[in-house]
Parts: sequence; C-alpha cells; structure tokens
Amino acid sequence: MSPRAERWGLVRLIRLGAEPSAIGADVRAALTACGAGTGVLGGVALVGVQPPDCPVPLDAIVVLPKGVMVIVGVDLPDPAVKLEAPLGGQWKIDGWPLVSQDGSPNPATEAVAAATAVAQRIQAMRAEPLPVSTVVAVGPFVSQVVQPTVDLNRGVRVLHPKPSTVLSAARELATSSVPCTAEHAVKLLAILQTTGTPPDARSLLSEGFSDAVSDLASANTMLIPKAQLRAALGRKRLPSKLTWTYVAAGALVALLLVVWLVVALPGGDGPADATPAPTSAQPTTVVVDGTTFVPKDMKKDKECQAQAFGDVKAWLTANDCGVLLRATYEATVQGRQVTVMVADMDLLDAPSAKSLHAVVVLPGSGGVNGLDGKPLESAAFANSTKGSHVTLAFAVWTGGAGDPSLEPVAKQALRLPTTR
Repeated sequence: MSPRAERWGLVRLIRLGAEPSAIGADVRAALTACGAGTGVLGGVALVGVQPPDCPVPLDAIVVLPKGVMVIVGVDLPDPAVKLEAPLGGQWKIDGWPLVSQDGSPNPATEAVAAATAVAQRIQAMRAEPLPVSTVVAVGPFVSQVVQPTVDLNRGVRVLHPKPSTVLSAARELATSSVPCTAEHAVKLLAILQTTGTPPDARSLLSEGFSDAVSDLASANTMLIPKAQLRAALGRKRLPSKLTWTYVAAGALVALLLVVWLVVALPGGDGPADATPAPTSAQPTTVVVDGTTFVPKDMKKDKECQAQAFGDVKAWLTANDCGVLLRATYEATVQGRQVTVMVADMDLLDAPSAKSLHAVVVLPGSGGVNGLDGKPLESAAFANSTKGSHVTLAFAVWTGGAGDPSLEPVAKQALRLPTTR
C-alpha cells in the first residue's frame, strides 16, 4: 500500500498499511479526533507501520514534539467492565483470568518488546533522543483499566483508545524537557518508516515541532575536482585545558543524562517483560527524502589528519580533532547504484568547527579519504557544521566518478548516521 497522508487538526496521519488489530480502527479514530484546539498531541502518527527489527506490526507510532508513543493493539475476547492489567502477571477480565492461545499470562510482553525495539532503532540510528513509551490499546470495549503503579512509572499505559484516554497518555508520557526540532523529526520519521517520503521540515513546523534555525547546520554543495595540495595552514592550536567549573558542570550533565535514560527508556526490573539487546547491530535502511540508503561499513579513527588530504589535512595537522567517524552507504538513483561516504569530525569546540568549515567550502581544498584510504574521485560533495562537528558527504556512481546530478544525494547523506 502506498503511504497516504491525512491532516486532522493538530495530528497528521500517514497510513503505511492496515492496522494489525481490530482495535486499531479505534486507535486511528481516536487520533483523528484529536483536532485543533487540544494543543497537546501535534506531531505525526504512522499507522500500520513495522520498523526494521521490530518483532510485530504496530497499530501506530506517534512522533510527538516531546516524545514517541508506540501503540500496540490487543483484541480481547469480549467487552469488559474492569480489566486488571499488570505487565508481569496474569490479566483478568471482570475477575476472570484472560486465557491466551500461546499460554502467556498477558499480551503486554509483546507490546513492550515492540516498543523496546523502536527505542533501540532510534538509538542505533542516532536520531533525536526522545523518550519512547508504550501504549497497549485494548478492546472492543473496556470501562476501567487497573495497572500497578510500578508499571505506570515505567511509561506503559493500558487503555481503551478514545480521544480522552489518548490525550491523557500523551500528557503523561511525552514530557521531554528538550522539544524535538522539525529537522530531527524528519530524521525520526525516516528511520521508522521504510517506504514513502517523510514530510519535510517546513511542513512539520505546523505539527508542533520547534524551529531551531540558529542551530541548523549550514550546507553547501559543489563538485570536487582532484585536490591540489596547498601550503600547510599556520593556525595555532586552541587552548584545551578546562577549568574545574567546566569539569564539574560536565559531570553533572552526564549524571542527569544517565538518570534520564534509566527513567525514560523502556526496561524492566524482572525477566517477565525484559527484551535482550541484540548481540550485533544488523544492517538496516535509512530513508531520506525518498532515497533509500543501505549501510555497508563504518569506521572510527582518532587520528583525523591521517585520513584526510589537501588543505583539510593541513588544517587538521595544525589543530585539534577528537574523533573521525566514517560510514559508507549504497543507494539507487535513476536505476544506477551510488556509493556514498559520510565523514563526521568532532573538533575541540564550535569556533574550531567554523574555522575548518571555512576551509572545506573552498573548491579544491581537499577532504577525507574513503574507508579504503583513497579519495572518492570527482565526487559530488556536501558539507555542514553544527556545534563542534563538521560533516562531509561524498557521492559517486558505483565503480565510477561523480557528476552534478548526484549533488542532491550528497546533501541528503548529511542526515545519515556515521555510527550504529
């Protein structure tokens, strides 16, 4: 099924497939009913989606400005007045144990595993770190749902889907202190849906996502000829000593981040609903503006200058660089295969990044070698800078050189992750 986008007030629905449960129709109806004037949901709902590595199809993933809700539908055998729904114990409908076909005491284990897989994919693809919560939508009808407090504190809600319960869950679960920008929302949607084209950043501004124009990376696109070495730059190294004040502040931020991760990400205290982390990251696709990129290899280097050439190498030799991350991808454009390489350099600070960026934008200033130690000849090239990072992207026809038609692909590649 081709994706179909619908605007319903403050919530945009993108239908990628049929809802896997009967109660999924009620989920979609509840989301469409959250119209203008609520000021709560906003965001984008992917309906009938199954991200890579997710064990089951999902009724919906709702990407909100302050969180992500994974909604999994569970069809009960009959309507209920009262549903007792502990995550680690037996579910009961009006006092009677719920008997499942597979013998499990409750269907929430599968739902939590699906939400965990979504959270792991967001982390692996280096998307915006938003809390991922689980909503188990039950029906055909339930008047009252009883959950243990410990399950509520873990960010899991079992509910009968209607506008009031969905809005209440959004208020309680989507509580990130750092709202998601429209640019990062595009990346989130791209890694969660593997078909179609996600909405662009401009259109997502009307969905409640923030516009951090001052923080957006500046991008330039051009075609690189073979680099010609210039005289090494004589720029002095910037001071690298930190005062105790900065050290203490950094330690505090790190501690708060650890606490946030423990609270926000799905997880469990016991084995009943725990999902083991994968032993190794599996290849997965990333969709950017309709182009599908397949990751091939990734590498990390601490000697940035050893992997660079031209004026870029000269600058890195004269200045500090913390780490270089490189990743290669393959894409298909106009029926032909394209090889893409993304390089991210983490420098000492933002002024250093701007200084290097001023070098890389000059024609013939060099760049970063591919993972084979050789430059990508005449590659279409794009670059960006944000904070202390400078990112370079190169695109060539597989087995050949680049040409100007690949410039949009290089620009799209700036949004690809350089590590799993």
